[in-house]
Amino acid sequence: MSKPRKATLLRTSLLCLFALLGSWTSAASLTVATYNVENYGPANRMTEAGYRKDYPKPEAEKRALRTVLRALNADVLVLQEMGGQPHLDELRRDLRTEGLDYPFAALATASDADRHLAILAKRELRGVFTHTDLTFTYFAGKEIVKRGLLEATVATAAGDVTIFALHLKSRFTERPDDPGSAIRRAGEATAIRDRVLKRFPDPAAARFMILGDCNDSRTSKAVGFLQKRGKTEIAKLLPAADSRGESWTHAYRREDSYTRVDQILVSPGLLAAVKGGSGRIHDGPGVREASDHRPIVVELLLAAAGK
Repeated sequence: MSKPRKATLLRTSLLCLFALLGSWTSAASLTVATYNVENYGPANRMTEAGYRKDYPKPEAEKRALRTVLRALNADVLVLQEMGGQPHLDELRRDLRTEGLDYPFAALATASDADRHLAILAKRELRGVFTHTDLTFTYFAGKEIVKRGLLEATVATAAGDVTIFALHLKSRFTERPDDPGSAIRRAGEATAIRDRVLKRFPDPAAARFMILGDCNDSRTSKAVGFLQKRGKTEIAKLLPAADSRGESWTHAYRREDSYTRVDQILVSPGLLAAVKGGSGRIHDGPGVREASDHRPIVVELLLAAAGK
């Protein structure tokens, strides 16, 4: 082979390599999961010794929880019902000892003094902020979103993704005119939706996720309000199922009933990045023992803007 031909082939190979490297650096994978860890802190519990007040999460449940989290191995982990800062530090420390390191973390401090929102991340979290000023009309008065809204942005090689973590009101209520607290959750969802829209007025051009324990199903008003305001599409609710095709995420042990109340919604501008167009409900070892919820995980395959 002549020297000019060899030189041409070398240049062509180098150009192909540079193009391939360019495609790698302009794309990124990001795995995000949401998980209600069922009172990772002092709570009133039934134990082997009977009913106890302000009792810590049993060590057997913590071990099972870490088994689940290691299997998920998510880049970003959104948690509900986390205890205070010492409990979050404990979880991170124990996970690190077992080989799963989350060097970045955020804990929301809101009106609920016992059950917090938290984010663990392998990548740096920027713009971390807890929205504690979210109010809504509730019958004749005003109420606040009790657990706030935790916001954080994750930087990737293909651009930023913003996380909005939530935990809507439980179904417990003392008001007969709001059975199951459905009206209250709808109000919380409205306040959260409006704040997300204030942050991202054009969801079709934005990349964000709204995720957490909604304490409500996909047909509820609360989940519906998170998806649209008037004709504006805010976020798309992702379908999700486990390895057997089952879609429940919460086990109500007292009644032996199963529902899906944990949700992941993505902005229209992020929808194309969702691998397979859906999430996945994790049903591996430890799930039954760790919590009364099961986690949902989604993988994003992100392309840089304009790609």
